[in-house]
Amino acid sequence: MSVTSDDIDKLAVLSRLRFEQDEHADFTAKLGSIVEFVAQLQSIDTDDVSPMAHPLDQAQRLRVDVADANIDRERLQATTNHAEEGLYLVPRVIE
Repeated sequence: MSVTSDDIDKLAVLSRLRFEQDEHADFTAKLGSIVEFVAQLQSIDTDDVSPMAHPLDQAQRLRVDVADANIDRERLQATTNHAEEGLYLVPRVIE
């Protein structure tokens, strides 16, 4: 699938963009190369490839989730004006 000048005009209208005449040809060529690259990616057989979240086989290192009573709340809340009675004040989002 090749990108034509008419395609660029339609995309410009839909995305509310305005191109100068000298930008029009450059944008057509660049978008055409992106579309060709996506077509190449779609032609790759990925049936035997399992989905993965990270390219390296790594496990997430997690710390132990333990409550710590040694946190100095007053010192931490001293940096904000939006704390009251040990609680942080946030804007109301639900009426």
